[in-house]
Amino acid sequence: MANSMGSLFIGVSGLQTSQHALNTTANNIANVDTQGYVRERILQTDRHYDTFDTSAAIGPGQAGLGVSIGDVIHARDIFLDKMYRTQAGRSAFYASTYETLTEVESLFQELEAGTAFQEILMGETGFWVAFEEFAKDPTNSANQNMVVQKASLFASRSQAVYNGLKKYQSNLNQQISDAIDDINEIGRDIRDLNHQIMAIETGGIETAMNLRDRRDLLLDKLASYGDISYKELANGIVKVNFENVSFVDEVHVYEMGKQVDGATGFITPYWPHLSNTDKGEYYKVFDTSAEISTANQNDIGELKAMILARGYKFANYRDLEGVSMQEYDETVGNSVLMNVQSEFDLLVHTIVTKINDLFAPNIASKTGFTGLDGKQYAAGTLILDTENCCVGSDGKIPPQELFVRNGCERYTEVKAEDGKTYYVYNQEDPKDTAKQYTVGSISVNPKLLERETRLPAFTQNGRDGELGEARELAEALSKLWDEDTMFLSPHDTTPCTFAEFYRKMTGEVANLGEVFGSTAAGLEGTALATDNTRQQVIGVSSDEELSNMVKFQCAYNASSRFINVIDEMLETLIYRLG
Repeated sequence: MANSMGSLFIGVSGLQTSQHALNTTANNIANVDTQGYVRERILQTDRHYDTFDTSAAIGPGQAGLGVSIGDVIHARDIFLDKMYRTQAGRSAFYASTYETLTEVESLFQELEAGTAFQEILMGETGFWVAFEEFAKDPTNSANQNMVVQKASLFASRSQAVYNGLKKYQSNLNQQISDAIDDINEIGRDIRDLNHQIMAIETGGIETAMNLRDRRDLLLDKLASYGDISYKELANGIVKVNFENVSFVDEVHVYEMGKQVDGATGFITPYWPHLSNTDKGEYYKVFDTSAEISTANQNDIGELKAMILARGYKFANYRDLEGVSMQEYDETVGNSVLMNVQSEFDLLVHTIVTKINDLFAPNIASKTGFTGLDGKQYAAGTLILDTENCCVGSDGKIPPQELFVRNGCERYTEVKAEDGKTYYVYNQEDPKDTAKQYTVGSISVNPKLLERETRLPAFTQNGRDGELGEARELAEALSKLWDEDTMFLSPHDTTPCTFAEFYRKMTGEVANLGEVFGSTAAGLEGTALATDNTRQQVIGVSSDEELSNMVKFQCAYNASSRFINVIDEMLETLIYRLG
């Protein structure tokens, strides 16, 4: 009788095990499209075996007590996880940089009314054409007006491009701020999940599968922002490093701080727990001066890509003047937007200053002089070449420059003790952009907009005391566009014209865009292939789960049938054999 009643227990164990297997399979099917979900697989095992009749000649007999759930497997491939997260981080780095390069290209190609900047500079009706016409008859007011109007269009479009670059820098800066917030939130979530997982798994009975899935998904997301490493401890807690610095440990989340530049508002992430902000010492998250390469394993993470692309300031031509290759590579050359800003501003600055220096030429004074206010001016001071400069139709000196600085006049009139009048050139201030011929600080001379005939187009030594035609000046302005005097960067050894410089600059952006775009696409494909392989281990296949559903349903039916047979046998023993 005992054996018969025990057989019922065996059948019940089969029912319970099959029911658990069905529930697990149903859970897998329900989460077939849930992001980050790892499929659960049932392992069945034998229950305890009882040994009896140890005195038998053949050997002792055994009777099993049924089946049970040995384990519910929550399998992940650690190698594939690490490989995927590394490839995803590298893909995010190149994809973010490619997006920035694409934005830069669009700024140069399409401006107001759909007119490309290159048409303003060197098109059939561009800025240079005005000087071609001016050279034919510099005293013609129509030609003078064309120069002024084309200069105005050139200045406004240059500012539109430059301001677009600055605006995109500010946009990236906001994205950087949001990314830092997101990273810190991920860290807090991982810490909370660590504590929940440890609390559930401490007894060694249950595995916190859903919580582990959420934590692994957060690690996938964190890997797209930067280089991470992690290690799971025996108690289920995962310790995470971000850029080789402890980010999440057993207790703490070492959140990133935001160092804000007072001049630009640019945000730089740093580690507060490693910094001494009272002394102005900040331990930055990223080393942006190092060469970026796969060999150095530092081309990882969207956040780093955005910081590099944005740069650390609004650049201009002074960031390229006189810098060495190494200094260039460690500063503007390492940033997409700063590099383009400085190159573009150098182009505009060179065009503007060369034109102004022809309209209002300077020479170095041969001797020193003293102003009536007692101020001393040494020999070599730049002053207006009053003898050889051209003038406008009004004949006034100093002549009008075509482009003016918003915060500074071109000359300061100095009446000297020797009775002479000198026009001292106000040189560009390296610390004050308002006193530089930079895109953000120039405009067309308002006096020329008011009356274009003030443009220096006449010589002072005409016949019978009248003004002469400034043919040499006009020809020099026309030939200016064919001079090979510009270099794109310290790495460029071939001099070029204005037009060639612009083509080099935009070609450099296009080439980089193609390289980064193809690299991003290749890495994205690698990450996708790795994830597909990973999904073969952790992913849910609806076809496979449905097959398991049928299998476990049959097992359940078999156990039920077994119980029915035992029940009928017991009924016979009890009622018929009395």
